[in-house]
Amino acid sequence: NHAANGRSTRRFLNEGRWQLLISDLKAGDYVLIQFGHNDQKQDDPVRYAAADSDYQTFLRQFIQDIKARQAIPMLASSICRRNFAEDGTLKRDLANYAAAAALVAKTESLTFFDLQQQSCDFIAQQGPTGSQPYFIQVPAGLYAKFPEGKTDNTHLTLQGASKIAQFFVRDLKTQQHPLAAYIYRDML
Repeated sequence: NHAANGRSTRRFLNEGRWQLLISDLKAGDYVLIQFGHNDQKQDDPVRYAAADSDYQTFLRQFIQDIKARQAIPMLASSICRRNFAEDGTLKRDLANYAAAAALVAKTESLTFFDLQQQSCDFIAQQGPTGSQPYFIQVPAGLYAKFPEGKTDNTHLTLQGASKIAQFFVRDLKTQQHPLAAYIYRDML
């Protein structure tokens, strides 16, 4: 697991994290690629990668590098943010990155896991109140770093992470992916 907080495709590559991952790969290894949240930060040139250009270029580079090692790339869309409009409808503010990932997966003939669609549908169904337990909410006075508390509508609680993992496992099974043979417990 080479994932790191706050990384975009650009930053993951520029920091040397991608090269480290590639150096560990062996033929037949699976690599699940999922980015998007930090790629969309236009005010941060160290991370920003436009969905219709650089983001797709970086994903394609990752895919080519994996295939060059005879490993197997898989692509997943970024999960949904908990971002509700005033009228209670869910804003799907990462949809363009999810569409870009789907396009790359299709043109590269890769297995694609649409976690954006599944997570957004679930969050919308739960609504503003029902979806709250799936995301980190730090109460006031618990941590010195957040004396007033913090509402985080991007990062998941254990319950939220478990739900996303369930979506992924369901997709593995639905797509009859070879990794589905390793599922030993189904929580759906």
